[in-house]
Amino acid sequence: MAEPLKKPPSDLATRLKALRDGLLTGLVERDVPVRLALLAALAGEHLLLIGPPGTAKSLVARRLHQAFHPATYFERLLTRFSVPEELFGPLSIKGLEEDRYERLTEAYLPRASIAFLDEIFKANSAILNALLTLLNEREFDNGARREPTPLVCAVGASNELPKEEELGALFDRFLLRCHVGPVSKTGFPALLGLRGDVGAELPPQLRLSDVELAAVRQAVALVAVPDDVVVLLADLRDWCTAEGIQVSDRRWRKVVKLLQTSALTNGRDRVSIWDCWLLQHCLWNEPEQRAKVHDWYAARAGASAAMDPSRLTRIVVSWEGRLKRDQDSRSQAHDAEGNLLFKDSDGKPTTDKGSRAQAKRGGESLYLAPHDAYPKDPDYYGNGRNNFKIKDRTNAGDGFTLGELNALWVHDPSRSSRQFAHWSNRDAYLANQANWFMKELDLPPLMEPTRQKAAHLDACLKELASLRREVETYKEQLLAHIASLDADIRAHLWVTDDFAEPAARSLGATRREVETLLGRLDKLRQGFEMLPREEAPR
Repeated sequence: MAEPLKKPPSDLATRLKALRDGLLTGLVERDVPVRLALLAALAGEHLLLIGPPGTAKSLVARRLHQAFHPATYFERLLTRFSVPEELFGPLSIKGLEEDRYERLTEAYLPRASIAFLDEIFKANSAILNALLTLLNEREFDNGARREPTPLVCAVGASNELPKEEELGALFDRFLLRCHVGPVSKTGFPALLGLRGDVGAELPPQLRLSDVELAAVRQAVALVAVPDDVVVLLADLRDWCTAEGIQVSDRRWRKVVKLLQTSALTNGRDRVSIWDCWLLQHCLWNEPEQRAKVHDWYAARAGASAAMDPSRLTRIVVSWEGRLKRDQDSRSQAHDAEGNLLFKDSDGKPTTDKGSRAQAKRGGESLYLAPHDAYPKDPDYYGNGRNNFKIKDRTNAGDGFTLGELNALWVHDPSRSSRQFAHWSNRDAYLANQANWFMKELDLPPLMEPTRQKAAHLDACLKELASLRREVETYKEQLLAHIASLDADIRAHLWVTDDFAEPAARSLGATRREVETLLGRLDKLRQGFEMLPREEAPR
């Protein structure tokens, strides 16, 4: 009967930290590959190292082998001429004699716990299918039997990325990918200071057994993935699509499992936003894409699902638009008795809908013709001049402009006839409103800011208060996040310390954005409170 799985060791995080630090003994600037290799093994995934020769890629795999017991190790350099026997073992002569096509797999890849496959993309079609099955299903087709393999993790290495399309499936089998370059100028003196072959010295009690590893992997499924992480992954998927970074659905599922493993091994039962730092090593197809994913994540660190500042900003902008519409809304004013008010010619309120006013044509005031006006000198007509007198003082409803009046003649008994322009009574005539050509005009309504319904204003203020409480709660969480940032990252098994500074900058920017939003929400509340309300019915 198989031994029942135990819970992960209570000191798992402590042991893993000691294992990680021990594996780094004597290595310069290989912190990230070693962390990723150990995490990949715990998650049951594989690691791909891309970089030139002589950058300690094989050493990472050999060190990883020391983290487990019992564990067998297999290493092979592939070429385009490699044959299946080099990876999977020679054919069994005895099996052939008995008409069985079987391989002797002892000491070969099908019996390895940790494997290092150098120049893996030189794998040819003769070994590719069997290699894919072994990496993905942890099984090997040995003749007529499909045998389980003890493979914990395979570390692949290559000087370059695959170019052939048929190698795409093999490339996708490596969830974690890391570009390994030569030691930097800063680290070069430390490299020169190494003496001899410095190996990792790991106490046996630190190494993980098969039972402990199985317990870790079983417990991973119980680690919760909170909404903020789900939203971040969904947004990242959209971003990857827009950037042309192809990520298969299978890889996304494996990413979640990796994040759960990261959380569990750090002693948590929920995935943290900081675990997502690992995404930069899972979602690139070309090395330069890693930095893009890192920058995207660094800008998002600290945002949550319900309180993503960009989403909140859109909500606040929508509220500001609603307030402006209410502020700009105008309705016709009423007097105390409820009568509609209009604006008279002096701009004063009146209940009259219309009034009489001097008509105009082309901006010029219009007048009636004098009673005894003639189009020509009345003396010209002699005794029959009454027959030529202007009979329609309104000029057929068009009225007379001052220029048209000036051209008329007016009979002046004291001084014979005079043109209107030279008439002694001209100014008095123009000033007398009885001589103005009047028209009935509709008065414009007297407009005032719309009085909003009390129910509408109360509902808006209630929603704004609820939104502000949510933002304040998020701000409290964010401040606590900022306060524990340095400790969280420095204690994290898989996140490197150098991320603390960009994470702090991102959180600081988020805090300032949230504080700005709180100020805008206060202005919104004040704006809605100042809107005029409808008077309660009497």
